Amino acid sequence: MENQAKMQVKLIDYASAPLEKLYAAFRTCYSSDTPIEIWQKIETEKITHDKIREFITERLKTGHGSPLEQIVFWFGIANVSRSLSHQFVRHRVGISFEQQSQRYVKFKENKLAFVLPDSWSRAGMEDEFSELLSQTSALYSRALKAGIPAEDARFVLPNAAPTNFHVMVNFAEMLHICDLRLCVRAQWEIRRMVALMRAEIKRVLPEIAVFLQPKCGENRMGYCDESAEDWAKCPLGKVRPHKAGLFELYEKFGTRKARALGEAEFRAVEEKELL
Repeated sequence: MENQAKMQVKLIDYASAPLEKLYAAFRTCYSSDTPIEIWQKIETEKITHDKIREFITERLKTGHGSPLEQIVFWFGIANVSRSLSHQFVRHRVGISFEQQSQRYVKFKENKLAFVLPDSWSRAGMEDEFSELLSQTSALYSRALKAGIPAEDARFVLPNAAPTNFHVMVNFAEMLHICDLRLCVRAQWEIRRMVALMRAEIKRVLPEIAVFLQPKCGENRMGYCDESAEDWAKCPLGKVRPHKAGLFELYEKFGTRKARALGEAEFRAVEEKELL
């Protein structure tokens, strides 16, 4: 297919001294030292880089998430579909987007590329896909020449139309994005994009990139909470447990039987807390 959009993901920048910032944020919570005193120890190397890495690794295992918001990344992302963008912008906390506008950007017919899913090629329908989008591109171009504003001409553009992002995201939200979008149940395109984002972070900060996993990973929730049918089909299901299996073990070996929470349990908590 001609004019096929090729995804690009690049880490543009990240907050300077990220491990030191993360260490100071965690230490502020657990130390009698002030943040200023903590930074003095960091800058005079009374706290070694190895100690900083060791401390951060142990803290990340605890689930204490708020300090992670102080580590920030900037990404340039190009040539992803509007289908992907509708999914991506649903992440709202700890992330900021600037997206290429179809209202203010007028695309030239010979430069209007599209994202082609591999499934169309595997089905032998790549030519039909390409023909339809060529017609769409020509119609869009004619609409602009006829004086139709770009904001109205764009109504014919499909989900396959490419778009670009400039993204700022903190590490806490990046963990959440990976929880959901590295899971094999996520659509292939956004899964590929997030995998590339993870690879970019791993290139510069391997110490914390190991925690960027799908939610079933050993450094995240640790098990699959999707349907048992989806888990059985997932290649990760060969090495990660399903929640149903964990409950079976609990029922078999636990000292008490699990049951649904009822009003009696809530009342017990309220009485304990003197509510």
